[in-house]
Amino acid sequence: MSNWDLMMPGMGLTGIGLAGLVLSYAGIAKTFVDGMHALTGLTMFIGLIFLATGILEGGVSTSNKAKATTLVVLGIGLSFGVFAITMTTISTLPIIAGVLFAIAAPAIIISYVAMKMPQYAKAVSIIFVLAIGTGLITYTVFGFQGPEPMFSFEPSIEEVIEEIIEVSPATNVVPIEILAGSSEQGNPDYSPDSTTVSQGDVIEWTNNDELVHTVTSSIDFGETFDSSLISAGDKFQLDTGSLDVGEYEYICTVHPWMIATFVIQEPSEPVTESVSIPEGAGVQQIGQLYFDPKDIAVTVGTTIIWANEDSSIHTVTSGTPEDGPSGDFDSDILGVAESFEHTFNSAGTTEYYCVVHPWMTGRVTVE
Repeated sequence: MSNWDLMMPGMGLTGIGLAGLVLSYAGIAKTFVDGMHALTGLTMFIGLIFLATGILEGGVSTSNKAKATTLVVLGIGLSFGVFAITMTTISTLPIIAGVLFAIAAPAIIISYVAMKMPQYAKAVSIIFVLAIGTGLITYTVFGFQGPEPMFSFEPSIEEVIEEIIEVSPATNVVPIEILAGSSEQGNPDYSPDSTTVSQGDVIEWTNNDELVHTVTSSIDFGETFDSSLISAGDKFQLDTGSLDVGEYEYICTVHPWMIATFVIQEPSEPVTESVSIPEGAGVQQIGQLYFDPKDIAVTVGTTIIWANEDSSIHTVTSGTPEDGPSGDFDSDILGVAESFEHTFNSAGTTEYYCVVHPWMTGRVTVE
């Protein structure tokens, strides 16, 4: 007969641990991911100790309670396992699976032997001995390959560089999209197809197609710049500070009919315009100004600065309340007296709104 008092906390701790591990490895809890790893891993193994002890106390149980508990734990484990495999983008998943297998396989074997010959071992002692042995095995087998930066306690060099670029106000990033379906000849390929930037701006191409592409200077077949292969969803950035003023044509070497250009101009004094979020904008009422001005017309290259002069939090998010964010720009939450700026590098009209107060809408027209 199994020990029900041990199996109950074992089931609960194991389920909580498995759920936490999925949240961590799926990247859902990135802000405290390392702490989640340590906490949920420890919780899961404590639960396994109680659970194994309860099942093996007095031999393998045939009671309905024990069977139901075992099925519940197996169901939780399999459900979260399938969810983790389908949702995760971590390339080290085989290593994680290997570590878990290295734990599970000896556990089953040793537990079975302990059940058949209980005079030689107790269940709890077997689990702890197994933990030590598994630690040595996994260190030897997997120790030479480290985890991805997401699992590291220290940020990688790439993450630090990206953070510096993102927060640096001196860097103006000009986006260009590699359109879906551009691999088929005759379809639109780059958006915009021609763009003008100031010397020192960073041009960023995003591959929104399903196939690989390149961004390669056409006149010298990549001597001036070449992205190499850009996979689906990846980006390529080009710092124009090292390039001369003038026009540059580029192609995709995989699909040479994809041709576009960009023009580098001498850097000029930045042109800025201001839009305020006035006091009372957080309350929907007749006659209230939500963005001042609500509609603004600027020229290409102008930077608009939104200042929150209200006593409530707001956002400046491209898109509409009906369709949601468009992804062109997003201020995140603007606290009282905070501001947000965005540079408009291509002509067109952009709608924007406040996510917190969706009745607050505005429009920018770039000529």
